Amino acid sequence: MPDSPGFPRRTALRTIVGSALALPVLTGPLARCATAASPLWHPDPVKDGLKAFEGVEADRGGLHPDRKYVVVEGNHYRFNIWRDDRDTTGGGDRQRTETKGMVQNGSALKMHDGETWTLSYEMFIPASLHGTSRFTHIFQTKTPATNAGPWVTLDLVRDGGVEMISARAYANPGSPSIAAAKLAPLRDKWITIEWTLTPGDAGAAACVIRSGAGAGAPIAAQGSKTGVKLPDQGDYVRPKWGIYRSVESDPADILDTYLLFRNYRAERK
Repeated sequence: MPDSPGFPRRTALRTIVGSALALPVLTGPLARCATAASPLWHPDPVKDGLKAFEGVEADRGGLHPDRKYVVVEGNHYRFNIWRDDRDTTGGGDRQRTETKGMVQNGSALKMHDGETWTLSYEMFIPASLHGTSRFTHIFQTKTPATNAGPWVTLDLVRDGGVEMISARAYANPGSPSIAAAKLAPLRDKWITIEWTLTPGDAGAAACVIRSGAGAGAPIAAQGSKTGVKLPDQGDYVRPKWGIYRSVESDPADILDTYLLFRNYRAERK
């Protein structure tokens, strides 16, 4: 390649080498911080589509092959569910529209015991998706090899007639709440969910629920808990997103509905 006018190649090479030599060498904590953030999951719905996940679990009995359960709508994913859907588990008492896992550039990202991961995403909950007296998970963590769990969940529940969104240590005795907020003020707009998860038999989980889009949105609820049952069981912990609910709640709460997700992010510290 010929030299650019006024900037000979030898000058360019000296400039590049000199700049490289001038860069500081990171040591100690700074060096660890520079290399800690790997890998990162940041799917683009338009570019990656459903390849951003390990798979989709919906209409597994093939009852409604004409229906579209997980689709891309512009910059977000839409998860549809109908009141007459039934999953193949549970003897006909539940329904499911979920995606599982995190895939970046064709490789699945796996959360292992002792690692700390941060997961964040924005979510739109419509008025037709209710809190229920039985389980309604809109986020789960499970271990694929054993199908064990769910370990940590995000649930839509009813507490004394009030609909709540609750991050829970679901596998711990009593399924205690990590962070909870009233559902009504968080409906029909984009909200942000931020998780920090450390898998293990006695792991840790923290959750921030933000009443709006982005990391600067007001906090509706936050909390953390140690001693959380979140084991990889020699395999890995896999997150799942979507709607997984019992149909044995009040029929008025089991409606045709949907859930929207966008701006997924995951990072290992």
